[in-house]
Amino acid sequence: MAITASMVKELRDSTGAGMMDAKKALTENDGNMEAAVDWLRTKGLAKAAKKAGRTAAEGLVGVAVEGGVGVAVEVNSETDFVARNAEFQKMVGEIATTAVGAKTLEELLATSMGGKPVSEVVTDKVATIGEHMSVRRMARVEGDTVAAYVHNAVVDGMGKIGVLVALKGTDNGIGKQIAMHVAATSPASLSEADLDPVLVEREKAVLTEQARESGKPDAVIEKMIVGRMKKFFEEVCLLQQKFVMNPDVTVAQAAKDAGVEVLGYARLAVGEGIEKEEEDFAAEVAKTMGA
Repeated sequence: MAITASMVKELRDSTGAGMMDAKKALTENDGNMEAAVDWLRTKGLAKAAKKAGRTAAEGLVGVAVEGGVGVAVEVNSETDFVARNAEFQKMVGEIATTAVGAKTLEELLATSMGGKPVSEVVTDKVATIGEHMSVRRMARVEGDTVAAYVHNAVVDGMGKIGVLVALKGTDNGIGKQIAMHVAATSPASLSEADLDPVLVEREKAVLTEQARESGKPDAVIEKMIVGRMKKFFEEVCLLQQKFVMNPDVTVAQAAKDAGVEVLGYARLAVGEGIEKEEEDFAAEVAKTMGA
């Protein structure tokens, strides 16, 4: 497969590797971007694989909690200017409140809001504001109690990052602290058992190759991998992470000490995983003016 300059740039941007190292990684892996990232990590030329896609789309995440149900909804817009529009914010708040009664995104879009399905309300708002919008994602958690936290809130209940934490037991304030922790660390799963098996095997493969390059005996390598995988789980699984409010204990222990159990969580960040074509300001102005 022909390795293009844009492929090399993409790999460099995602790993921080040098140009020649990025090109060699792609060549060695026949242009497979994911395999090339792992190759660089194996050689110690990349710190870690960054998440695919850049956070580029604008909009807001709205959260709503009623009793033991919490929802977070991401509503996208083309520009941050619209995200700061009071009319747009009112719509996001109403959609989040409506979402409490829906189980899925599809159900939410079909639910009546002010006499019209949510999907039609958004379409009407597009015509009014003059910018494309969409309800992109919805997350829902349930428990005895649900705590919510919005990072960089623009108004009450909505901002750029929305987090929900479902608890078993009576929340005495620990719920919001854990939600803030989730906003800061962005865990991959609640526990080791919930972690994507593909992600686990991929990480294990990388760590195995790294260990083999040390030249140590197989028995030693096996122990190295066990130790490194344990550290990996501690970094990406919420319950095993060191609690940001008190790094001496894990999140699971902090919850237990507070008399509750974490049943689940959700974290939505605006534009996560969406790439937006970038262009310099002069080019953008020229394009707007029809030049």
